[in-house]
Amino acid sequence: MKTTLLTPQQWQAAGQYLHFNGRQIFYRQSGGGKPVLLLIHGFPTASWDWYRIWDRLADHFHLIAADMLGFGFSDKPRPYRYRIAEQADLQEHLLQELGCRKAHILAHDYGDTVAQELLARRLTGDLSFDIQSVVFLNGGLFPGIHQARPIQKLLISPIGRYMTPFLGKSNLAKTFRRIFGPHTQPTEEEIDQFWELIDHQEGKTVIPLLIRYMQERNQYRDRWVGALQKSLLPMLLINGALDPVSGAHMAARYRKVVPRARVVELKQIGHYPQVEAPVRTVDELLLFQRIGDLA
Repeated sequence: MKTTLLTPQQWQAAGQYLHFNGRQIFYRQSGGGKPVLLLIHGFPTASWDWYRIWDRLADHFHLIAADMLGFGFSDKPRPYRYRIAEQADLQEHLLQELGCRKAHILAHDYGDTVAQELLARRLTGDLSFDIQSVVFLNGGLFPGIHQARPIQKLLISPIGRYMTPFLGKSNLAKTFRRIFGPHTQPTEEEIDQFWELIDHQEGKTVIPLLIRYMQERNQYRDRWVGALQKSLLPMLLINGALDPVSGAHMAARYRKVVPRARVVELKQIGHYPQVEAPVRTVDELLLFQRIGDLA
């Protein structure tokens, strides 16, 4: 099928807004009548991360994807205490508003941690919908294994809030070129578009607030790693092996720690499999789901 690659502005025009805890949250969905796939994006970008795989996934799923609080086209309050638990609440609220009682999950980066919190709630009987399966892309599933970039370490430090004036598109470009694979580098246009989403509503000013999720990963290590170990749900890790942040070393840890671990390693891919290798990423997800029709 022909894939329509939407710009961030076109992506926004195709979406909607809902209210959550007094804030406006942007989201997109595809047509209904199919199994629900909840897509949870990463840091520091937004739901537009899924633009290369959206159309093909929509042939098989009712897709639902929000820009989480502080990201993309959603509200970016400041000062504010951004918490993974509230982002998980947002996902539950979104599904409730759309009348969805069960969903598969596809998550990336920061979204992996949100998905881990949702899995933890399922284990304790505190989840408002039924998770049917989870596919993780590159992310910090295990504290101590995740290798933060130098700029991330600065932003989470006590001087992080003073870094904001120095954040810009050039910093993003430098970071992305290091975390993408050498043969799948983002184009200048993509860098412009990613930065546009990050800095929408002066978004760079909330980055030091959002990145505190790295501290939460340590704080809730037992809860979130335990959710991976105890869950009996079908789970898959699709891992870009060349990612210096959460690549092959993260996949190795996942195999060691998670019972019945299922891992697909993309040898020449970096941190963003859905952008760098969209065809392979969808193929592996559909194969995992046993939907077939992989052409």
